[in-house]
Amino acid sequence: MEVTTPLDQTRHAPWNKGRRRAQKLNEIWAIRTRLQLTTNVRELAMFNLAIDSKLRACDLTRLRVQDICVGSQVGTRATVMQQKTQRPVQFEITEQTRQSVQCWIHARALKLYDYLIPSRLHASSHLSTRQYARIVHGWVASIGLDDSAYGTHSIRRTKASLIYRRTKNLRALQLLLGDTKLESTVRYLGIEVDDALEMAEQTEV
Repeated sequence: MEVTTPLDQTRHAPWNKGRRRAQKLNEIWAIRTRLQLTTNVRELAMFNLAIDSKLRACDLTRLRVQDICVGSQVGTRATVMQQKTQRPVQFEITEQTRQSVQCWIHARALKLYDYLIPSRLHASSHLSTRQYARIVHGWVASIGLDDSAYGTHSIRRTKASLIYRRTKNLRALQLLLGDTKLESTVRYLGIEVDDALEMAEQTEV
């Protein structure tokens, strides 16, 4: 009988164990279209902003209207202080995101000091990370994907992964994700392994 040591288990652990998949572009549009068709104003705004902002769940759920608005309008950029690192991070807000968020603010009649995503539970003033995680799993399952392979970090990683594929600019991604170390960005995106696999797939022998 073969005995497996803890070291053997470490060596044979899959490179992506515990790492949630980033959404593909067609999956993003599938979820977005579904939310548009069901006229789910709240979740459409949440989904679009989550993709654009690349924020951790704890930061996304605590956004206030004033964090992303300039006067009465949603701005093209925003700066948020991250809870984990206590460092500011900036992000862009695309036109379609601005429109969906503006519709949500108007529909809910939110004020500048209100949380952008209020909780529907009386015990909490804003959406919890647990509630957000359930919503993310619902998005994934709604387009026929295995939701166990995705999570809130999938949403955070999605646009960053797409930007990396187009630019290969790690320093820019470090700034966009608000990471303190470049190594953290590399490890978070898993890009070294992904690049190696991509090169292998393109090489015929």
